[in-house]
Amino acid sequence: MAYIGSLSMAFITVDNILEATGGELLSENSTTFKGVSIDSRTISEGEVFFAIRGEKFDGHDFLENALIRGSGAVVDERPGSLPEGKVIVCVNDTLRSLQDLAHFLRIKRDIPVVAVTGSNGKTTTKEMIYVMLSRKFKALKNEGNLNNHVGLPLSIMQLNPDDEVMVLEMGMNAAGEIRRLCEIALPSHGVITNIGSAHVGKLGSYEAVRKAKLEIMEGLNVAIVNGDDDYLMKGLELIKGFDGQIITFAIYSDSHVVARNVGTTETGSEFLLEIRDEGSVSVNLNVYGLFNVYNALAASAVGHSLGMNIDEIKIALEAHRAFPMRFEVIKKEGITIINDSYNANPASIKESVTELIRLGYKGRVVAILGDMRELGEFSEDEHRDVGRMIAATGVDILIAVGERMGLAAEECMKAINVKAGPEVFVFRDVNDAKENITSILKRGDTVLIKGSRSMTMERIMEGIDNAL
Repeated sequence: MAYIGSLSMAFITVDNILEATGGELLSENSTTFKGVSIDSRTISEGEVFFAIRGEKFDGHDFLENALIRGSGAVVDERPGSLPEGKVIVCVNDTLRSLQDLAHFLRIKRDIPVVAVTGSNGKTTTKEMIYVMLSRKFKALKNEGNLNNHVGLPLSIMQLNPDDEVMVLEMGMNAAGEIRRLCEIALPSHGVITNIGSAHVGKLGSYEAVRKAKLEIMEGLNVAIVNGDDDYLMKGLELIKGFDGQIITFAIYSDSHVVARNVGTTETGSEFLLEIRDEGSVSVNLNVYGLFNVYNALAASAVGHSLGMNIDEIKIALEAHRAFPMRFEVIKKEGITIINDSYNANPASIKESVTELIRLGYKGRVVAILGDMRELGEFSEDEHRDVGRMIAATGVDILIAVGERMGLAAEECMKAINVKAGPEVFVFRDVNDAKENITSILKRGDTVLIKGSRSMTMERIMEGIDNAL
């Protein structure tokens, strides 16, 4: 996974590093730093280098390069000779020390921290919350994929003295990871968007995924959860001793924050936003998809919990815009393309196909789907389930990309033998699909492109661009 190598922040002293990490000062020159880096290629003057050990690299191998421009380093392996004019701090574990320093900076500030997790919609929800809170507060968020045990500490270290709230997406691949991120960031508010099949292959069951996501509840003042997610709500009933406030958001169930009369417009979605004890207001959201309405409701609940009124919330929601490769609707030469290629799992594919049908009711609907990864022993069953789902939904054309999605195509064609169903094409990889896609599409089509990140399905979009 790639990281942003350097992040600017408020000045931090050598004493801060020593207090936070319990490290030993080996050599000293400058006493303050203006940033932190884990990448010797991008480190800047005045930054301190943390020599992180990873699966494929060891930062200590790049220490000399880092100190050419950087002002100091935190290491857990004593260098053979100490460089002149540079700060060197030796610790037991550089990754743990990076996390401890982030925690040290966090506890120095008594501000709300909003943590966002869930199987789907984390990034969009985080961005909506950030856009919303930025209208009232000086806000900080984690950028891009800086949402794990390395990226989240780096994000916290961007905290400046005038920041009033932090919004942090929290990702996970294993049990205990959300708990550790919460130990570092100490969130006051936590959002769980939903519980789905993402990471089920690594954790082994849906119950394990739910348990891992619910680690975010520990220590929260306010928990904001999807009231329409029955599996999530049943999980909350199993939690003992939570004494914070629970705020629910929903479309179909009675909740604190609700969307009524949800519809589709030329530019996105519209609905009536109702907040309990606050009233209601119409909202025109500039992104498509029922799932984005849920994301907007989660953001609305956060805004309301932090003192924003319903009119301020409406203005903030309507200011949000779609991000590339996340249900990004593009119209070209009479074809409507939904570029949702950033990632995929069974639940998100079902949601996106449902929206594809809603948007493409005037012409042919085409689902271009790539392999779903990280499903482990569930992979074959989940891909076959997608094929059966496609056969039953009214999709006109299924274009399966990759060996695993080929199983979905196989299952879809079985259903076609029983009753009418979509036309099916199978391509071995993205390059094969990219070369042949334009011979299948025609004016009036509405096309969904979706697959796991490692499939790089966006390259099919490039093929369409070049041909049109």
